[in-house]
Amino acid sequence: MRDYLNFYIDGKFVAPLEPRTANVLNPATEEVSGRISLGGIADVDRAVAAARAAFPAWSQTSRETRIELLLAIQAEYERRKAEMADAIMEEMGAPSALAHGFHVYLGSGHLQTAIEVLREFKFEEQRGNTRILREPIGVCALITPWNWPMNQVAVKCFPALATGCTMVLKPPQLAPYSAQILAEIIDAAGVPAGVFNMIQGSGAVIGTALSTHPEVDMISFTGSEGVGVTIAQNAAPTVKRVCQELGGKSAFIVLDDASLAANVGIATSTMMGNSGQTCSAGSRLLVPHARMQDAIKAAREAAEAVTVGDPRGNFAMGPVVSKGQYNLIQEYIQKGLEEGAELIAGGPGRPEGLDKGYYVRPTVFVSSNDTVIAREEIFGPVLVMIGYHDIDDAVAIANDSLFGLAGYVSGEDISQVRAIGRRLRAGWIGLNGGFDFHAAFGGYKRSGNGREWGEFGFHEYIEIKSLLGYA
Repeated sequence: MRDYLNFYIDGKFVAPLEPRTANVLNPATEEVSGRISLGGIADVDRAVAAARAAFPAWSQTSRETRIELLLAIQAEYERRKAEMADAIMEEMGAPSALAHGFHVYLGSGHLQTAIEVLREFKFEEQRGNTRILREPIGVCALITPWNWPMNQVAVKCFPALATGCTMVLKPPQLAPYSAQILAEIIDAAGVPAGVFNMIQGSGAVIGTALSTHPEVDMISFTGSEGVGVTIAQNAAPTVKRVCQELGGKSAFIVLDDASLAANVGIATSTMMGNSGQTCSAGSRLLVPHARMQDAIKAAREAAEAVTVGDPRGNFAMGPVVSKGQYNLIQEYIQKGLEEGAELIAGGPGRPEGLDKGYYVRPTVFVSSNDTVIAREEIFGPVLVMIGYHDIDDAVAIANDSLFGLAGYVSGEDISQVRAIGRRLRAGWIGLNGGFDFHAAFGGYKRSGNGREWGEFGFHEYIEIKSLLGYA
C-alpha cells in the first residue's frame, strides 16, 4: 500500500490544509493500491503564492545554474527509474516491459532534450538597433493526464524549469504515484524552494482553481477536448496563455504495394500498445479497397497475436486505467456493432480467462469514416479500418476529422509517402516510422494549440520583449 498524503509546496512536503483522502485502484486487480490526499482551493493558493515568491530570483538565474539543476535531476531520475517504472505499472496498468522501457525512457529522454536545448537556446539576440529578449512567462500551472504519466509531466516541467519559470503541477488522480516520485527526485536534486510545487487532487477542484487564479500566468494542459474548452474559458477573464494538447483520431495510411500486409500488421499492433490509450494513436487505418481482404487478414492476425494479461507478466497489453474507461470502451464497441461495422477481431467483454481487472479485447472493425467509432476518440484498443479508392481519397478521408493531432503514412515509394505527409492536416506525421525528441508535438483543429517537445516546447513558456534603440 502506498500512502502519498503530502503535497510538495515551497520546498517541503506538507500536509493539505483540509485533510481529505481518496483511494487509488490497481486496474489489473481492481483492488486498492494506495491513498492520496485531495487538495483544495486553499492548497492551490499556498502553492501559487510560493511559486510567485520564487519567480523573481529563479527567472534571473543563469543558463549554467539551470543546467546544473537539470543534471542533478537527471542523476536522481536514473537512480530511481526502476522504482518509477514499478509505480507506473501499478497506477495505470502498463505491462512491465513497457513501464520499465518506453514509459520511463520518455521521461529521461525529454529531460536530456531539455538539457540539450537549454545549452544552445537564444534568450537574447540583436536585430538591427533592437535587442530581442526571451524571458520566462511567470507562474505556470501544469495539468497532466494518466495515459503516459511521466512523458506528460516531463514535457511540461523540464522546459518550464529550463526557461526560468516557476510552477504548480497537478498530476492525474487516477495515476498519481509517478508524479509523487518525481517530486521526491526534484527535491533531492536541490530545486530552490517555491520553484516546483505539486498538489494532488481532482481536476474539477484543482484544475479550476489554477485556471482561474489571478497569479497564474500560463496553463499547460493535456487531456480531453471538453476539459480543455472549460480550462480555456476559465482562463479567459485573466488573459492567461493556454497551451493544450487534446484528443486525436489519427489516420494511418497504408499504401498499395508489396509491404501492405506487413505495414497493416505493424499499424495494428502499434495501435494496441499502452492498451490503445494514446492520444496520437493511429486509430483509423486507411487501406486500399482493392486490397481490403489482404488487409483484413493481416489486421486480424496482428490483433489476435497481442497477448493480454497481468502487467507483472510477459504480456504485450495490460488493462485500461479504470472501470469508467473500461465501460466507455465497451459502449463504443457495442455502438460499432449497432452501426453495422464488420467486427474482424476482438469484441465486447474481457479476453478469455480474465475475469478481474479492466482488460479489453484488442478489437478491429471495418467501417466507413462517417460512423461514431470512426469519428470519436475511443481511447482504447479499438481500431477502425477504412477503405480508400486512390491517394486523393485517402488524404480526404484522413483530413475529414474534427481532430488533427497526428498522422501516419507507410509505403515503399518514399517520394509518395513524403508527398502525402505534406497534405495531411495534422501536427505530427510519422513517415514509415521514426521518432525524434526534438520534433514539435501538437495538433491542428480540435486537437489543441501550442507545441511541446524540444525547442518548440520552450517557446510556450517564453515572453518576447523588444528593447528598441538598444544599439
